[in-house]
Amino acid sequence: MKRLVLILAPLVVFGALVAIFAMSMNRDPSLVRSVMINKPAPVFTMAAVEGTGVPGFATADLTGAVTVVNVFASWCVPCREEHPFLSALKAESGVRLFGINQRDQADNAANFLKDLGNPYDRIGADPNNRVSIDWGVYGVPETFVVNAKGIITYKHVGPITAETLERDVLPAIEAAKKAP
Repeated sequence: MKRLVLILAPLVVFGALVAIFAMSMNRDPSLVRSVMINKPAPVFTMAAVEGTGVPGFATADLTGAVTVVNVFASWCVPCREEHPFLSALKAESGVRLFGINQRDQADNAANFLKDLGNPYDRIGADPNNRVSIDWGVYGVPETFVVNAKGIITYKHVGPITAETLERDVLPAIEAAKKAP
């Protein structure tokens, strides 16, 4: 009997782990709450991405007006899919849009934006992922709303779609504009 228990116990544990992982596979990544919400943006300075025609940025550039910060990369397929919605976000909200170009070659990022259009007012190069880690980025794309005081008020994980733009991102921008 003991031998049977010793043989079956690892199988039962393995089966339970498989069930837990299977249930969480289709979980909405936007449900992961960022520890950065309602905290100041991290301290950083990023050089411009060469060839994009816009300057880099630093923490100090995130004050004075509501800013949307989008973390993207040319090698990211969902980033390409969300790009038209970033342009729509810029047109509809009039908000400043800054980009963090994560682990990318400058020429690849420049070509990506040449092909799709460049909605960004500033783009910082993050070749070693250091700034992204400080922001709490899990993967690209991710988008943050920063209020005029430099406080992160909202985080969207994954690509922005027409639905999430209207339902989540634009209201988060409006709320950040109304914040004292």
